[in-house]
Amino acid sequence: MEKNSQKNDWSNWTKIISKYNKPSNAKSWFQIANSYIPYIGLWIAMIYSIKISYWLTLALSILAAGFLVRIFIIFHDCGHGSFFKSPLLSRVVSIISGMLVFTPHHKWHHEHHLHHQTVGNLDKRGSGDVKTITVEEYKSYSLGKRIYYRIYRNPIVIFLIAPFFLFTIAMRFPSKTQSLKSKLYTHLTTLGLILGVILISLLIGFETFLLIQIPVLYFASVAGVWLFYLQHQFEHVIWERDENWDYKIIAMEGSSYLKLPKILQWFSGNIGFHHLHHLSPKIPNYNLEKCILENPIFQKEPLTFWPSIRSMRFHLWDEKKHKLVTFGEALKS
Repeated sequence: MEKNSQKNDWSNWTKIISKYNKPSNAKSWFQIANSYIPYIGLWIAMIYSIKISYWLTLALSILAAGFLVRIFIIFHDCGHGSFFKSPLLSRVVSIISGMLVFTPHHKWHHEHHLHHQTVGNLDKRGSGDVKTITVEEYKSYSLGKRIYYRIYRNPIVIFLIAPFFLFTIAMRFPSKTQSLKSKLYTHLTTLGLILGVILISLLIGFETFLLIQIPVLYFASVAGVWLFYLQHQFEHVIWERDENWDYKIIAMEGSSYLKLPKILQWFSGNIGFHHLHHLSPKIPNYNLEKCILENPIFQKEPLTFWPSIRSMRFHLWDEKKHKLVTFGEALKS
């Protein structure tokens, strides 16, 4: 009875959250150590493995990609100011981590903050989201625009082709809403990446660099986009028009709890607890699970593997049915 009553009582949720949204410098530095050191070590191992067998290099690249995803979570948390107490230290670590994951600090965090403010809002779509249109919008589209949208939402395109180009090409261009200073920093990040590639290539050769970096970045970007997609694209997700949009409700019902095997949960930095992250972005990733386990109020039905696969079928928001639907279901309505 006490557990059920706690689960339904949201009167003091901000007070509960306040216990977990304080970063621990010791835990943060430990996470940097157990992410950066293995990643760099695997990179060195791959340089030597090429002389033995490129298949061995590819196998190591999958493991390295896992650590690169983990580095991206550090980059992500630093942008929210949840990883270190010092804003300056957070910014420096974010910029360095961003270089490793080919993502400019200023561009990505600008768009990501907009994403947190507008996620699940049908009237404010387009900032850091997977493009999602309504059934009525789709029906009003010309044949050409329908074909384009279908190609965009095709799983092969969205999970296997687009991720690599997102991080290598799209991230090089500032968004229109960035300030002039932020745009400049985005270009400086690209310049820094070019200089880094040149320096490493001088040490190990450009071909060796490409044979290592391309598969690592490819596997990491595919995994990252898959995780991001499932955070707000699943069968029972909710979207609302601006007048009905509620921060707390959208955080809990418009974001998923993706239940992953423990090893994948570790590599993905607990990002599967995404509903809690949207409820309070200030909670460091290493405190998310603890917060949920200790407070039933934040617990919800998990999204497991097979339902997550089914989620890839839903591409349109039906405002009448108040749910995501397939193209086939949309055309029948």
